[in-house]
Amino acid sequence: MPKLTEAQVDAALKDVPDWGESGDAIQRTYQFPDFVRAMSFVDKVAQAAEKSQHHPDILIRYNKVTLTLSTHDAGGITVKDFDLAKVSDQFFASLAPAPVAAAPKRRKA
Repeated sequence: MPKLTEAQVDAALKDVPDWGESGDAIQRTYQFPDFVRAMSFVDKVAQAAEKSQHHPDILIRYNKVTLTLSTHDAGGITVKDFDLAKVSDQFFASLAPAPVAAAPKRRKA
């Protein structure tokens, strides 16, 4: 798989706006309400990574998980990295707590 050019990386980053370039890799930190949910996320990412034979660097700090993706045999960022980034974002969306709706305002009688 060929390494992407800088212009291709910049264009692909628009599809994963919470990710950023870090050297020859892309990186994102996810924050969860607790350690258990963070570990559930890591397990899902690990299963997807094993299936695609593309393994990220994973840093776990209690409720924060940082993924760093780079295709080592290509010497940098490839489409494989962006594919796993998108899958990881989907896992995060499925595990993130639902936003709390604001209570309706009461009118004075």
